[in-house]
Amino acid sequence: MVTIKVVGSGCPTCQKLGNLCRQVIDEKNMNAQVEKVTDVNKFAELGIFLTPGLIINDKIVSRGKVPTKETLRNWIKKAQS
Repeated sequence: MVTIKVVGSGCPTCQKLGNLCRQVIDEKNMNAQVEKVTDVNKFAELGIFLTPGLIINDKIVSRGKVPTKETLRNWIKKAQS
């Protein structure tokens, strides 16, 4: 199972990233779990200093932006391998 962490305070951009992750997972019926990390004190521990942050299987793949749906799909697919 792929573990996806969306790191952010819950702002509209962070919510957009979380929703996009769920869309990709649902559309492709991927075995993945999305977790939201909203505790500001944990951001630095995770290595995220710009939000939204995206961590897939404990690897930071994005900071400070929302990737395209296709990019996100490729990252998740690669993490399943």
